[in-house]
Parts: sequence; C-alpha cells; structure tokens
Amino acid sequence: MTALITGGTQGIGRAVADTLAQSGYDLILVYFGDKDAEEVKTEMTQKFGVKITIMEADISNENSIEKIYKHLINNNLTLDVVILNAGLTLRDSFEETKIEDWQKVFFANVHFPVFLLQKIINRIVSGGSVVFTGSLMGIEPHATSLAYGVTKSATHALVKNLVKFLTPYKIRVNGVAPGFVDTEWQKNKPAEIRKNIENKIALERFCLPNEVAQVYKMLIENKYFNGEIVVIDGGYSYK
Repeated sequence: MTALITGGTQGIGRAVADTLAQSGYDLILVYFGDKDAEEVKTEMTQKFGVKITIMEADISNENSIEKIYKHLINNNLTLDVVILNAGLTLRDSFEETKIEDWQKVFFANVHFPVFLLQKIINRIVSGGSVVFTGSLMGIEPHATSLAYGVTKSATHALVKNLVKFLTPYKIRVNGVAPGFVDTEWQKNKPAEIRKNIENKIALERFCLPNEVAQVYKMLIENKYFNGEIVVIDGGYSYK
C-alpha cells in the first residue's frame, strides 16, 4: 500500500505519515522548504521499515502538479491513499491584503488539490481514499486570516462536491477539520494566547498530533465514510 501526503514532513502531515507508516504504508511525502526533510526520511525509514520517498514541490506553483505526476509515472507507482494536507495562510490585515497574495492562498488551498487530483486520478486505485485537511477556521469565523478561513470553507464544500465526480472511479473522498493541534506552529505561540484558546475548549487543551492523525486513519479504513467532514476540536466554544 502506498500513500501520498502533501505537507507530509511536518505538523499534522508528519503525524499522519507516522500513523500510516506504522500500519505498513509506503509513503511519498511532499514538502516545501523543510530543511529537516532528509532527516525525517531517515528517521521514519529506520523506525517503521517502510519505503519513504520525499519530494520538494511548492503547492503555490502550478508546475508542481506535473512534477508529482511525472514521479508517479516514472516510478510506475499507484496510490491507495492521497492526503491533501499542505496549505498556505495569509495574516495581513483586511485593509492591507493584496489581491496577488489572496490569489496565492486560493491557488495553494483550493486550485492545486483540484488539479493535482485531476492529473493523478488514474494513478489512484479503485477503492482508494482521498482525505483533505480542512479546518475549524472554515466553520468558526476567525479574525486572524480571512483568506485561510474562506479557502478552508471552500475545501469543505469541495469534499462534498467531489463525491459525485470520484464515484465513477470508486474512490472515496473525505475531510478532517482540526481545531487547535499542538504542532510546532502552535507550541511557539505566547503562553497567554495559548491559554486564551484553551479557555474556549471544553477539554481545556490542544489536540495532540497523534489524536488528529487517528481521524485520518479512520476515514481511510472505514469504507463507508464518503463526503464527510469530521471535526476534531475538543468542544471549541463549548464554554
């Protein structure tokens, strides 16, 4: 079994990669700008004994679609699982947001996964599974990044709509909408901001990476999930 994971060497993608490798999946980890990617490959290969391939590809660059496709063709690879996890954000204020930056986020978070799927659809096996990374920010309005929130809402709609288009290929498609996950990005936030977030969560803590990774695994293994967005947020805004 082989899984392709975009954004697969860090954060949620890395947690999902570890979980799937532990289940015996060979992995193609797509990354961009991660100086530790080779180290991740070595560590995972030694730990899990599966084949790990890493590939640098920028999801904001259209040429990356062809690059990934050619890798699959040149190595005669088919995929059982595709995890479309990589994404971009934009934290400029509403007043200062530039149209080219807005469009870049839309390309990376919406257009790129659509046209990557279009390109590689015949490399995904019948009965295969596609899982998108959505976000709680696509459900709950958030003041930090308008572009990110709107594109993640679009990601959720994309999952629902793609069901009809992937059914002829006998491929299921689902999404995960994580809340606040304790990745390096979140760990670097000031303690006061982290505490403010925790105060809005019923469980009073951030999600562990392996906890969110288990949701991806469930969506892959349970063959009746199709067109679903599974929210894992610990009861955000419950209190």
